[in-house]
Amino acid sequence: MIKEFVKESLAQDVGRGDLYALVEQSIPASAKIVAKSDGVLAGVVYADTLAQLEEFEVEWSFDDGGAFVKGDVIARLKGDSHTLLRNERTFLNIVLHASSIATLTRKYAKLVEPYNVKLLDTRKTRPLLRIFEKYATRCGGAVNHRLGLDDSLMIKDTHLRTIKDLKAYITKARKLIPFTTKIEVEAETFEMAVSAMKSGADIVMCDNMPIDLIKEIVAYRNENFAHILLEASGNISLETIEAYAACGVDAISSGALIHQANWIDLSMKMD
Repeated sequence: MIKEFVKESLAQDVGRGDLYALVEQSIPASAKIVAKSDGVLAGVVYADTLAQLEEFEVEWSFDDGGAFVKGDVIARLKGDSHTLLRNERTFLNIVLHASSIATLTRKYAKLVEPYNVKLLDTRKTRPLLRIFEKYATRCGGAVNHRLGLDDSLMIKDTHLRTIKDLKAYITKARKLIPFTTKIEVEAETFEMAVSAMKSGADIVMCDNMPIDLIKEIVAYRNENFAHILLEASGNISLETIEAYAACGVDAISSGALIHQANWIDLSMKMD
């Protein structure tokens, strides 16, 4: 899957061929990838696959998840000039996209770390880039939420509009879904959270709730259903995530890790 992704990425950029290579013969060459801003590295697995396919060498100064600062040489590349220049943009795009997500994710992860709360990503990913973008959040310190609808059964507000009896639905679901699969129910009120717990949910998502309300739900859970996990979600930002982490929930999910990540700055310099 990684190999096909990398092949398609390169093909999109190269098209019918690199016109530069028509003019001059190829010569032995080397280059370096330089950080022009601080960040967290991600994309090594994909970039290494590109190097293997295109037969050039990469020597990394950092591993996936490693923090770098402006001015650091992140990697050194060696090959022939045609190959390095043909792969420049694809190589940089892969590392930039992944590292930008990892960089923002690390900021969130550091804020929740003191509270022993898991930071989760979401399914709010770009089409066909889910595995790549979720890999990047892992490099930044997040834990993957489900990769798709087949990972766990999440009953959201839209589903609940079609379910008349939640407890009966969950009872039936236990007989049909895999034994190891968890069931998560989204709740927007205290009453809905209690109903989800009483109906047999493994996880209750406190969606778009004020912090004081989540604290009430945490207290109720601790007293009555200690085995059930609580997840906070919904418009949680860098400014608010620490307060949510202090509420006593087990996890916090945020689509912002991916869709709010601004690109950092890296460039390739030929030696």
